[in-house]
Amino acid sequence: MAGVALTRRVTGIETEYGIACTLDGATRLGPEETARYMFRPVISDYGATNIFTANAGRLYLDVGSHPEFATAECDGLGQLIAQDRAGERLLDELAARAEAQLAEEGIGGRVFLFRNNVDSAGNSYGCHENYLVGRSMSLKALSRLLLPFLVTRQLICGAGLIARPYPGSPHEQEAEQYCFSQRADHVWEGVSSATTRSRPIINTRDEPHADSTRYRRLHVIVGDSNMSETTTALKVASTQLVLEMIEAGRDLPDLEVANEIKAIREVSRDLGGRAPVALRAGGEMPALEIQRIYLDAARSWLAERPEEGAGTPNAELAPLLELWGRVLDAVESGDHSAIAGDIDWAIKLSLLDRYRERGLELTDPRLAQVDLAYHDTRPGRGVFRLLEARGAVSRMVDDAAVTRAMTRAPETTRAHLRGRFLAATRAAGVPTVVDWTHLKIPGDDPVTVVLDDPLAAVDERVDALLATLPEPAPGAPA
Repeated sequence: MAGVALTRRVTGIETEYGIACTLDGATRLGPEETARYMFRPVISDYGATNIFTANAGRLYLDVGSHPEFATAECDGLGQLIAQDRAGERLLDELAARAEAQLAEEGIGGRVFLFRNNVDSAGNSYGCHENYLVGRSMSLKALSRLLLPFLVTRQLICGAGLIARPYPGSPHEQEAEQYCFSQRADHVWEGVSSATTRSRPIINTRDEPHADSTRYRRLHVIVGDSNMSETTTALKVASTQLVLEMIEAGRDLPDLEVANEIKAIREVSRDLGGRAPVALRAGGEMPALEIQRIYLDAARSWLAERPEEGAGTPNAELAPLLELWGRVLDAVESGDHSAIAGDIDWAIKLSLLDRYRERGLELTDPRLAQVDLAYHDTRPGRGVFRLLEARGAVSRMVDDAAVTRAMTRAPETTRAHLRGRFLAATRAAGVPTVVDWTHLKIPGDDPVTVVLDDPLAAVDERVDALLATLPEPAPGAPA
């Protein structure tokens, strides 16, 4: 593999959250009013509902009153998991403050923040993954090789859901069944520039947030929002490895799917992984076999993968490949005990099975409540967070790392520069305009630094700009 140069895999995750406010089991406030209470402190401090936080991530209120957090640019899996959890913690603190404010005003109600992908009305909100890839990679060729993997990836990283058969299915009127994925029923194209009108698996809107002559941002919007850190890690690591193999020119078999949307829905409903996926070249292949082909290729690739400049070290990826294989074995055998603390769909299914052993059916509303409560982010209240507190599920990072990530940007990417800029200008009381690529101090003589390299954590222009700032304002945080 001498001579193979990889694009260092900078990644980010954008997670939209569901919100609700109830009192004695009934709706107290609608989503818009609940969001208004949640974002009161943000508006008070920054005068907006769209800001960059101290850790260089983006916190904002998205369409449909969905709070959202987009992590800063990360180039390591542990770093990404910590930043993702930090964003959830920041939003959960806002939810707790909103609940306290409602109590203080005599309105009352419990504010819920859900890390899931569907509401009771059937609306879907997303968890989007961003991967930095070289501009020389043909998006058409990349999509052709990546889509079969993404259609079947839900076997290893779905969040699990009790759902009715998808609209248009010959079984549409049948009762609820348990599925791998929350998102599978809500995508309508394989590849498209749309995001909401016609959700694709891969979004092709060309917003690289970087030097467009060198990079593109691959925007994957088909994934579920995961509660489990290990599930998130496997989702991202497996996709990174497939992208690296494509970039390195590895010879992957032609598995182009004839109808991605039909396939992704049917794969979601076959917990044995046997759902046949029709291939464009003719014939069909079970979802499980497609995943095993990618896993075998990834194992071979990891044995030769160059370490230098590749981001996450091979030693951190190896256990995730082992987990990938363990998940596929569990799907094939039907015995999920080996992954019951690692993968969201299996963790949730084991909980539901305990209730079904007591005679409850999937149609019982109490099981629907368990399904939803699994995604409640509040520590001490949400089902998954209770399991985590008891040590019943696996972790990738510890609480101390998450706490640090709430206020510290990743130090090995462009995010470090943004984090330094935000800390210094806020301490000095200097107004700014910031986005993913621009650091600007407005005014009569505005100064702007354009950061078009996501991999650059050092920039003399930023150093010079920060050197011109006044001393921190009295009482400003250090």
